[in-house]
Amino acid sequence: MARMALDELRQLAEAVLRHHGFIEDQLRAIAATLVAGQRDECASHGLYRLLGIVATLKAGKVVPDAVPEVRDVAPAIVKVDARGGFSQLAFAAGLPLLEEKARRNGLAALAINRCVHFSALWIEIEALTERGLVALACNPTQAYVAPAGGRRPLFGTNPIAFGWPRSGREPFVFDFATSAVARGELELHRRAGKPLPDGWGVNAQGEPSQDARTVLEEGAMLTFGGHKGSALAAMIELLAGPLIGDLTSQESSAHDGGSGALPYHGELILALDPQCFLGSAVAEYQQRAEALFAGIQAQGARLPSQRRFEARARSDAQGVEVPDALLADVRALLNQPTNSSMCG
Repeated sequence: MARMALDELRQLAEAVLRHHGFIEDQLRAIAATLVAGQRDECASHGLYRLLGIVATLKAGKVVPDAVPEVRDVAPAIVKVDARGGFSQLAFAAGLPLLEEKARRNGLAALAINRCVHFSALWIEIEALTERGLVALACNPTQAYVAPAGGRRPLFGTNPIAFGWPRSGREPFVFDFATSAVARGELELHRRAGKPLPDGWGVNAQGEPSQDARTVLEEGAMLTFGGHKGSALAAMIELLAGPLIGDLTSQESSAHDGGSGALPYHGELILALDPQCFLGSAVAEYQQRAEALFAGIQAQGARLPSQRRFEARARSDAQGVEVPDALLADVRALLNQPTNSSMCG
């Protein structure tokens, strides 16, 4: 393992992205997300993702110089056309108007269209909880996951995330895939040659498989909670697909055409303003929320994201660990020829 300061990690990520032709606004937004994932010890969403980002560019499935277009389409709705770029810059572009509309109306929605996506959703969620807003986000991916009772990929891993701001404390945040596990975890197991736990995936015949390559290339991942996770996955397909005028996971896979690029789709983000809902009673009801959190912890249970926040504090003080093999693979990207292939 190599230990790196967060700033050193950011500089490496930015250098790789710059070398491969991403414009400064894009690369800074992307690198910030990579560093945040590594910092919070979410390895499947950290520096490792640089490999997929560059592969997606070389496949012509992302636009490295995309400038998002923000559209004010309704009193409580913002739409951002990412124009084939990564989602990070599109979200940053739409965030100010989303916040303004949530303050004015009590709630507002941001729909991001035509974006390439690789990150965890808590990035967007925490940007809103930092502003005192309650937040919800979801998106499809590509068809990796079989519906309950099925055996062929249809749904994406379809994450959903929620955040509740807390005064003077880390927010209450959960962020999880509706699949049994994030796809990046399977990819890390394949890299390490480790068997998969039961319940993560099946082979082409629908039989349980512990082989990551088989699940990734021939079979399908599974939803968590059987039919319950399957229903949530379908809901996310609808909310962040047809509702916002974007692709389902199966359509995203068709767009990919077997290139193995990162998913291209849309994302839906909701922001709610407690002050607008509660007025002068906001402090009282925030205390009721705190009583709920205290009740959870009083039973010895852990609040979601608690482990991640603890990891963040360690990383801020000590830097992060990166596997030597991964670091070598990332640094090798600086020696690869650039590729100007783009999609629009």
